[in-house]
Amino acid sequence: MIKRFINKLLGKPAASVRPSFGKRVEVPASVHKINPKLVDERAVNVVLTLKKAGFEAYIVGGAVRDLILGLKPKDFDVATTATPEQVKSLFRRAFIIGRRFRIVHVVYGRGREHEVIEVSTFRAYLDASAAEQVNGNEKTSRRALEGVQHAVDASGRVLRDNVWGPQEEDAARRDFTLNAMYYDPEREIVVDYHKGMQDAQKRTIRMIGDAAGRYREDPVRIIRAVRFAAKLNKLDFQLDKATASPLQECLPLLADVPQSRLFDEMLKLLQTGHAVATIEQLRALGLHKGIYPLLSLAVERADDPFVRSSLQDTDRRVGEGKPVAPSFLLASLLWQDVREAWARKTAKGKPPFVGLQEAIDEVFDARIGDVSGRGKLAADMREIWMMQPRFEKRTGNSPFSLIAQLRFRAGFDFLRLRAANGEIDEALAEWWQAFSTAPDYERDD
Repeated sequence: MIKRFINKLLGKPAASVRPSFGKRVEVPASVHKINPKLVDERAVNVVLTLKKAGFEAYIVGGAVRDLILGLKPKDFDVATTATPEQVKSLFRRAFIIGRRFRIVHVVYGRGREHEVIEVSTFRAYLDASAAEQVNGNEKTSRRALEGVQHAVDASGRVLRDNVWGPQEEDAARRDFTLNAMYYDPEREIVVDYHKGMQDAQKRTIRMIGDAAGRYREDPVRIIRAVRFAAKLNKLDFQLDKATASPLQECLPLLADVPQSRLFDEMLKLLQTGHAVATIEQLRALGLHKGIYPLLSLAVERADDPFVRSSLQDTDRRVGEGKPVAPSFLLASLLWQDVREAWARKTAKGKPPFVGLQEAIDEVFDARIGDVSGRGKLAADMREIWMMQPRFEKRTGNSPFSLIAQLRFRAGFDFLRLRAANGEIDEALAEWWQAFSTAPDYERDD
């Protein structure tokens, strides 16, 4: 206790609790019951290519978890003993990416049909005492990190982790037991070090090692725990007590995470097909505030019929394999603010389009200043909103010029959402539906 207090005064990171590396268990097909037909042939090709070159290689992480649960994974990752340079040399289209964690993207196909298999090298488990101590956050420490393979900041947050090691150490440094299993598609075995198979059978989400210490290493694991619990909620999975109990007390750790990363993690929470379940998890875990301002607002407004419809529509589209745009969801979330500001402007005599423009600027400043630099996102949101009064004009060339807009579909979907929630007459949405789908000669009529 005294030592921890002194270390805190001196700015030293708290000593991490070294997790058990576990015991290697090879689970046969008769037990894990993975259907080989659900395994992506390109991921299998990556594994076999690496093995043929003399390296160990396995499908790893969430794909293995989903396969065990009888689900078809959307993404496949591979872990190997080969270094990033060695992996890159084996494939025609392979690219080393990342600084914090160097990985390789092996690309198959082109255009919209392309697929990326993410390949990582087995990483060694290193506690804080084995790492370079770097002051400041990741952004201010890039120069200090040059040439450093493993580094942590004063709070114990891992800033860089590129030290290779054996499989058992790689497993120990993963987050949840369900995500720390390795599948060999050639031998059809699952390698399990931390009783992930048992947790899958018990419907339990459990952190490997000391949960509070793991959250300190990477505070984004707090968000990942919520996303994981929301995704598996429909399968009756629950966070175990030791994993859930430190979440609230560790929430302040997110203050040290770059805002851009938190913004991206927020979008993952709301756009992975489990937005409604995520809101419920945040409330149940007492994390409805403190992660990211826009996420707190989403939780606050989740029961509003308009926002609820947008969240449900996003979940539906993801479930159907359709694309979703963050601009549409954020435009829905902030429409209440825009609409109220717009009404105030027009009540003071502002022309409708000028008032809407000023209202949007006002909301951007108040709500999304931290992401307004993301030009395309802000531009898409603005275009969706600015289209709304244009839908009222259905004479002359206006309808023709409007449907020619690149973002017409998003603006029209937004209009339909407004109509479905009683904000405007449904007849207006029906007219635009008929006009946008009609052949040219009918549009002229």
